[in-house]
Amino acid sequence: MKKLFSNYSIKTKRKNKSTNFAKNIISLFIAHVFIKLIGFVNKIYLTNKQGFGDEGNAIYSSAFQIYALFLTISSMGIPNAVSKLVSERLALGDTKGAHKVFKIALVTFGIIGFICSITLYLFAEYISCTLIQIPEAKLSIEALSPAIFFVSITSVIKGYFNGRENLSVGASSQTVEQFFRTIVTIVLVEYIAMATGLNTKIMAGAAAISTTISEIICFIYLYRYYAMMKKEIGSEIRRSINYKYQGRRKILKNIFTVSIPMSIGPVIGGINKNVDSVTIVRGLKQFITETEAKIHYGILTGKVDTIIAFPLSFNNIFSSILIPTVSSAKASGNFIKANRKIEFSILMSILIGMPATVGIIFFAKPILELLFPNQPAGAILLQISAISIVFTMINQNVTAVLHGLGKTIITIFVLIIGVAVKVILNTILLNLDPSQFAFGGINGAALANTISCIVICLIEIKIMKKHIDIKLNVKKIIKPIIATIIMMISLIFIYNILLSILSKKMSIIVSILISVMIYCIVLIVIKTFSREEIKMLPFGEKIYQILKVLKIYR
Repeated sequence: MKKLFSNYSIKTKRKNKSTNFAKNIISLFIAHVFIKLIGFVNKIYLTNKQGFGDEGNAIYSSAFQIYALFLTISSMGIPNAVSKLVSERLALGDTKGAHKVFKIALVTFGIIGFICSITLYLFAEYISCTLIQIPEAKLSIEALSPAIFFVSITSVIKGYFNGRENLSVGASSQTVEQFFRTIVTIVLVEYIAMATGLNTKIMAGAAAISTTISEIICFIYLYRYYAMMKKEIGSEIRRSINYKYQGRRKILKNIFTVSIPMSIGPVIGGINKNVDSVTIVRGLKQFITETEAKIHYGILTGKVDTIIAFPLSFNNIFSSILIPTVSSAKASGNFIKANRKIEFSILMSILIGMPATVGIIFFAKPILELLFPNQPAGAILLQISAISIVFTMINQNVTAVLHGLGKTIITIFVLIIGVAVKVILNTILLNLDPSQFAFGGINGAALANTISCIVICLIEIKIMKKHIDIKLNVKKIIKPIIATIIMMISLIFIYNILLSILSKKMSIIVSILISVMIYCIVLIVIKTFSREEIKMLPFGEKIYQILKVLKIYR
């Protein structure tokens, strides 16, 4: 671990404060790929583990959604709020003021996180037995509760370095956290499985305590990195210009003025997730047994949500960068470069989301059989949920832009509308007999979430265009559609040919890899990117020179 820290220290000393947009993208991209792959290993292991499966996913996921809601409350929009305030101070040359914001936020949210941890632990039984009606989740909720305190602190540290445009620190800490979570989960669950004779409730509790342990390790990692950088940060503070003194009360007021509106959105998003936790099991018990209802809930939250979250994670790269980018542009009054980055980020969301959506819809069953051979159910749920991918990706970027502009209150009202749509549809569709209605029961819950995502996306796009001069060219969408169609035809054709040569699992893996390469080639050939957009990509200048040699671009 010391080697990792020393490498980061060297890199930080060499790089300029105004970190290159493309470097941030590639740094976060590599980290996110690694994080999601490890996370996938974790989820695949648990779902396929004898004694855990879909029922174990239901227990763990229901506890995790409650934990995530408390976590959102304790973090209060951190790290985005800290990132925004720090980047604004640095843009004005006030390094000392930026660090003071960090210190006060660290103490404040540490206290809030501690209170939330204690509260969640004390109310674990009420939440599990009365609220979500999955009594087995009590142990998992208790095991997750200490993690809230540590995540609250690490969120502030990540926000500080994000505001300094050093996003690789947060990405590396997430990599460490996810790596140890997977290792500890496998070790503990295997031990509990042998010691208890495959007790699902205790195995789910072991998975939960693994999350807490990994968050503690993440905190230690970030604290040690900050300690190593303290001398350099102190030197920057001494050279600080344009320092404007602000008392603690004033800084706290600024923090909460930014963080509370930012946190209300995620809190509502957390409530949106917990709509399923509260309604699905009790709604499905009208038509099926309680155990079957838990299994259906586990399929949706354990497998479907995991697969859908994978492409979404790549888009988080752009939304993370956009908040400090737009905030700095607002502080300096120069939106020219920021606008190009916003347009580019939305285009990338479409380019990533569209093939992911179509690919999952067409190959839902083979994908589930590949990833979860012991628990492959859920193809229809996955197909319904896949429709939301593109809309969610675009909305992540639009929300980041509105937050950067300080329009967080607007996003809150839009989220409330989305939650209201989901609650109404959940109430109606979960009460329809799934044996008589195709979109009744658990399928209705997936459809309700998809429709809610679409509604939120369309409203926020309209709002963004009123507040910032963004050119969302409809022609830009046509080329990704063409590339996606060519990719899907290739995928189906290659998959069917490979089935006669390779196993079903190898056929889907190889055909997906080849079709992705075809998709990328088609995007280049039909000139989806402008010259300026190519140069915004990692190694964009080199890529552009190669394309010039190939006579694709002039």
